[in-house]
Amino acid sequence: MILTLTLNPSLDRTVEIGELERGEVIRAARNRVDPGGKGVNVSRALLANGHASRAVLPCGGDEGQHLVRLLHDEGVDLLAVPIAGHTRSNISLVEPDGTVTKINETGPELSPAEFVAVTNELLAAAAGADWVVACGSLPPGLPQAAFPHLCRSLVDGGVRVAVDTSGPGLRAAADAGVALVKPNREELAEVVGAALPTIPDVVAAAQQLRSWGAGAVLASLGADGAILIDDDGITRGDAPVPRPRSAVGAGDALLAGFLAAGARGPDALAEALAWGAAAVSLPGSRMPGPADLRREQVRLSPPARPAATPPPPV
Repeated sequence: MILTLTLNPSLDRTVEIGELERGEVIRAARNRVDPGGKGVNVSRALLANGHASRAVLPCGGDEGQHLVRLLHDEGVDLLAVPIAGHTRSNISLVEPDGTVTKINETGPELSPAEFVAVTNELLAAAAGADWVVACGSLPPGLPQAAFPHLCRSLVDGGVRVAVDTSGPGLRAAADAGVALVKPNREELAEVVGAALPTIPDVVAAAQQLRSWGAGAVLASLGADGAILIDDDGITRGDAPVPRPRSAVGAGDALLAGFLAAGARGPDALAEALAWGAAAVSLPGSRMPGPADLRREQVRLSPPARPAATPPPPV
């Protein structure tokens, strides 16, 4: 069973439009509301493909109740912890070529007591989990030491931990020695403090995270695919999407596919790419199921050793 933690979940409203024109009235072609938050999406993707998962998250206000109803409707195994604040709502404007403009609310503050309540639920459930996956932005007001302490507690307890977050949270996860981090290119660039225009730059940045303590780095690169850097070397791949619909949640589906396939090596990367590409072909933040996967479209480069010349383009 894979346990996910989403400290700042959301209701995700996706509006499909013809073209984004600033200052104009724009008619929506279609819209939908999905459960949101990176960890929530990882659980949804795993469930859609027959893998056991449980989601831990704080929920508050009418928005939080709506989120819980949506997750129950999808059959997600849920540990929802009540909080005083209101769960945030995010909006994605999607144009026909797949361009997504996102407006994300900051989210409610978690009081120290609420954070303890959430983490207590997580730690109690983690004993029987194959992985604990902590994903998404950290809520405002969280004490600086709270998330690093949580990562260290899990790692010291012998739990395999994967983290997909950004900024200080990503650095803290690497310092704590989690087994896997899953940044995108922008998050990777931010944490190392340098632009990453080339694949060798991405590899160097990922190696820096590993030097801080992260076991493996799975970096999502948007239309350029993804790259895995671990003890076995460097493997890169992609999976073209003929008709992209929405990239919202694609990185979460990619991480879920990687974990579902064993979380190591080229085969897991290939499965991750198939899940991520399938998510891009679907509307909103809908997670792909088995019928959506096109594994034959995945292309992998031969693995390379970390010290060798970075792999050629796929």
